Amino acid sequence: MIDRKILQEYREYSFRSYFELPYETDEILAEFDYSLIKAELGLPHTSRELGEIGSLKQRIRATLPFLSLSSETARRESLVSPVLLDLVRYCQCQLRFEYTLNVNSWLKGNLDYLVQSNQDLLVIAATNDDMTRGFTQLAVELIAMSHVADKKIFYGAVTMGDV
Repeated sequence: MIDRKILQEYREYSFRSYFELPYETDEILAEFDYSLIKAELGLPHTSRELGEIGSLKQRIRATLPFLSLSSETARRESLVSPVLLDLVRYCQCQLRFEYTLNVNSWLKGNLDYLVQSNQDLLVIAATNDDMTRGFTQLAVELIAMSHVADKKIFYGAVTMGDV
């Protein structure tokens, strides 16, 4: 890896800025003394019956052919929001939209979604069709959350396009 400074000391960066930077994720994370490890991830799961998942899938599949998903708002309202609202109902957790976070001049902006329960939190970045840059933005958002939330593990997810 090339040892170079990417972030300028006296410049301010929003979370969206990291999506737009032309650098690799590992190089940006190194600016915060974090590293990127690519490995299979085991996530927590439940044995609880999630009976309405089938209904959710059916509703999305039935309406998807009739939707134009060319804007971020359309994707959020038609795909992401129904899933998150069911998640909130199942988990009895708090959902915040456009959650403002201001840690310092390099770690600030709005999280698209913040899902918070007593044990865990989930940060979700809704992006266009660039999963890699979306992940870079999400990683920086998780670093910012690590400065303000008293948790050992932070979860994140990236949505994109019509996926």
